[in-house]
Amino acid sequence: MKAKYCILALTAPVILISDQLTKLYIDRTMKLYESIPVVDGLFSITYLRNKGAAFSFLSDASWRLPFFLLATAIAVVAILVAFNKLRDDQRFAAVSLTFILSGAVGNLIDRVRMGEVIDFLDVYWRSHHWPAFNVADSAICVGVAMLALDLFREERRMKKTGSG
Repeated sequence: MKAKYCILALTAPVILISDQLTKLYIDRTMKLYESIPVVDGLFSITYLRNKGAAFSFLSDASWRLPFFLLATAIAVVAILVAFNKLRDDQRFAAVSLTFILSGAVGNLIDRVRMGEVIDFLDVYWRSHHWPAFNVADSAICVGVAMLALDLFREERRMKKTGSG
């Protein structure tokens, strides 16, 4: 089996299971809007539900669920197409796309199951809160950052070898 498919087969389940188990734990052990300080003045576990996307984008739109389901399905297909086009030596890119794919699927599971996403990681400074997020959101952000770094490295490699 090619290395990139091993990366997908080993990494995606870890992220998806971690995401779903943490959301299930929060849902079963906390009340909605309950908050548990972890680092006072900086970080709490706060049970929230988000009907929208990042920053509650489209949370009040009546057509939000079909939109998010379609957008996620298109994104998953695009990620899989890009993944299949990777060379076998592009392991870092394979990991980054796997993170993005796993995060998208993790939140998709919530949207299909509940029509919304469970968020619980609450980072803040005094009264200034970053929008709450979850393991899937984290995987997407880390994956995008890794992909940007990989694209930068790939561009430099191509310039160095004169193939780009």
